[in-house]
Amino acid sequence: QVQLVESGGGWVQAGGSLRLSCAASGFNFKFNVMGWYRQAPGKQREPVAWLTSAEITTYVDSVKGRFTISRDSAAKNTMYLQMNSLKPEDTAVYYCYVSYGTTYWGKGTLVTVSS
Repeated sequence: QVQLVESGGGWVQAGGSLRLSCAASGFNFKFNVMGWYRQAPGKQREPVAWLTSAEITTYVDSVKGRFTISRDSAAKNTMYLQMNSLKPEDTAVYYCYVSYGTTYWGKGTLVTVSS
């Protein structure tokens, strides 16, 4: 069974950086899309960035130029989200997911950006 575990969340001042990790187990490295969503307090979950099996990356406008999604070239079951120039509006619980027929989700990691 596929399990995803996020880590790397925390508190940071505006302008700072964090790197989130998503470690997958029970994963055979086959996927269509893997990526990150986030959910801010009182808001719906929204996509942040995703990576296709062809290594094509996509970002939502609000994080373009600041966030970078990547996959560990060695430990292919680990995905990262490097977040730079963080803003208070980036405060949210961040969830990673993997889709291959079925979509699997992690339980999330909280990112808090103070002004």
